[in-house]
Amino acid sequence: MEFECSKCHKIYPIDTLEANCSCGGLFNLKYKKEKFDLNKIKKNDWSIFRYINFMANKEEDQIVSLGEGLSPIVKLNDNVLLKMDYFMPTLSFKDRGAAALISHAKSIGVKKVIQDSSGNAGNSVAAYCARANIQCEIFVPEGTSPQKINMIKAHGAKINIIPGSRDNCADAARKKVKEEKIYYANHVYNPFFYEGTKTYIYETYEELGRIPENILVPVGNGTLFLGIIYGLEDLLSSGIIEKFPNIIGVQSENCDPLLQARKRNMDSYYEVKPKKTFAEGIAIGQPKRDEEILRLAKKYKVKFIHAREDKILEARHFLAKNGIYCEHTSAANYAGYLNYIETFGPLKEVLIPMCGAGLKSDH
Repeated sequence: MEFECSKCHKIYPIDTLEANCSCGGLFNLKYKKEKFDLNKIKKNDWSIFRYINFMANKEEDQIVSLGEGLSPIVKLNDNVLLKMDYFMPTLSFKDRGAAALISHAKSIGVKKVIQDSSGNAGNSVAAYCARANIQCEIFVPEGTSPQKINMIKAHGAKINIIPGSRDNCADAARKKVKEEKIYYANHVYNPFFYEGTKTYIYETYEELGRIPENILVPVGNGTLFLGIIYGLEDLLSSGIIEKFPNIIGVQSENCDPLLQARKRNMDSYYEVKPKKTFAEGIAIGQPKRDEEILRLAKKYKVKFIHAREDKILEARHFLAKNGIYCEHTSAANYAGYLNYIETFGPLKEVLIPMCGAGLKSDH
């Protein structure tokens, strides 16, 4: 197993402490994948590591788990299925990726990490670092939910609140990583994070016995989007499914660099000026894995749709009235679905993630 640069294809050892290639390219994982098989699931493990046979994490004695995964799928109505990924230890789907990433960090002897986040990923990394006894420093942008900040602090992590946008926050974190040579446990840069998020698809297949015809996914930095694509590719190459479902990517209308790029058939993100949005979790103006996201979007004919800003609160209220108390970014997923069926017509069956719990974004 090794890291390969996504740009120049230089190879790095799996235990490198470098955040990315010297050319600036981000790492991808190279390893021999085992075909997905329901009979090879570790049925007595009630976490994402029940799928360890299909993941890059191989050192089972180094696994860091808080029981993440196996989130239920709830039928909202005849057409909509909700995967309740806020049923996680830190109330966010990011626990999938954090568990895989921090397990890897522990296995190579990392003692301290830095991470930047709009809140959910920072909280996840802080929690799993606490579990692994790894020091942790988190950078968040100003305006981050106080509840998320309090959760990060509770796990013992040092927190830095950075003025400006989410992209300013990332720049500040990466500057410190470079200057002080601290391990960058970032959910965008480190491909082990996607080893965790792809279990979203494994679970869906195990729970339903099929993959829904339509899968809607929020896209900011693309951590869940890429995980879903990788998971589907694994099922396709294993002969579990015969074709890809219809993938729908949701972006905020106030921050939509990938939607605009897809509209223009571009290979990298379209430069936009992010505006304030309720969907803070996907408000990424400069996604670092934009070329990979857009390449896969083109390959699998992914449609992007806006979550209209004036419909997010309305969607949140509707979901709450149906017993689903989610954060604003999750409500944006449902707002995106409503915009999609208004634009393209009804969908027979669609799977929508509820990525974060409502108590985390009441501010």
